Amino acid sequence: MTEPHLLVDIAAQSLELREGGRIVRRYSVSTAANGVGERSGSGCTPLGWHHVRARIGDACPEGAVFVGRRATGEVYSPELAAAHPDRDWILTRILWLTGEESGRNRGGEVDTLRRYIYIHGTPDSEPMGEPRSHGCVRMRNADLIDLFERVPVGMRVLIRECTG
Repeated sequence: MTEPHLLVDIAAQSLELREGGRIVRRYSVSTAANGVGERSGSGCTPLGWHHVRARIGDACPEGAVFVGRRATGEVYSPELAAAHPDRDWILTRILWLTGEESGRNRGGEVDTLRRYIYIHGTPDSEPMGEPRSHGCVRMRNADLIDLFERVPVGMRVLIRECTG
């Protein structure tokens, strides 16, 4: 594919920004600890073609905390983490995905948008390159800011299992 798009490679735990058949940027990510899957409530990362439905957090500082896709006014810190040990931290920016493949990742019990699957920031203390999320694609905050500036609403995103 020659049009600009994102490729999330589950096996490599990477996200690539591709344009004109070449890799423009490559980032380490963390996808779901439960593996791949599309079913609602599975905690898995959905496969297939998606696109960016919304870009959230453009004016927020690095480390801004989001709950329900809204900035809380907090900025992540070790002290905040200690005060809320059970939070699944969604930080800095959100690229909210929607599926494009009816019956696979769009509609019914397999709808990526209704599952609230994002590309989002996570505390820098969290490891990248290994599956640890609850279904989303986690990135380092600085990497996400870099990516966010390059990704418009509507950009296509392919999430696949294997390298190649």
